[in-house]
Amino acid sequence: MSPWTRVSRFIPTTTTILEFAEGRPPKPTDKVVYVTGSFDLFHIGHLAFLEKAKEFGDYLIVGILSDQTVNQYKGSNHPIMSIHERVLSVLAYKPVNEVVFGAPYEITSDILDQFNVQAVINGFRDNNSSVVNSSLASIDPFAEAKRRGIYHEVDSGSDMTTDLIIDRIIHHRLEYETRNKKKEKKEADVAKAMNLI
Repeated sequence: MSPWTRVSRFIPTTTTILEFAEGRPPKPTDKVVYVTGSFDLFHIGHLAFLEKAKEFGDYLIVGILSDQTVNQYKGSNHPIMSIHERVLSVLAYKPVNEVVFGAPYEITSDILDQFNVQAVINGFRDNNSSVVNSSLASIDPFAEAKRRGIYHEVDSGSDMTTDLIIDRIIHHRLEYETRNKKKEKKEADVAKAMNLI
């Protein structure tokens, strides 16, 4: 990432992706599980969720939402990481077998049929209830999976969220700035006192 432009200089190549990917298709006997999300600032909540999702089958496919889609439903400056960085973070985690780049927000019959998905898992600790875009808020992204009876919710057991990490970073930055202002004032006062003597 460039410190001047805040733009990632990460160049995704097939070689880079293959270094992280398992590289095997599902076996005919594998039960395919599908999850979707932004997976921004990959953290312990994501890890725990993916582990629980993998328990529903043998082959875990993770749909990574596009940067534009994440920004539409989360707003602000989300996502923090580019889609390529998020994909590599998820692929590096052992329970994950495959990812879909720029997965659709709504899990359609095309996705379910193409990958022969037998279970769709959603975490309920940090779900899409905070959608800021009204056009997305009216969509149930899991409607087709619910209609097919393959939708399941899991509790990751973790309260960690991307927004919590961002809040911590901002809070610690403000504490750092306040502390340093106090130190600067003390140093200035000492320097001033030394010049008077």
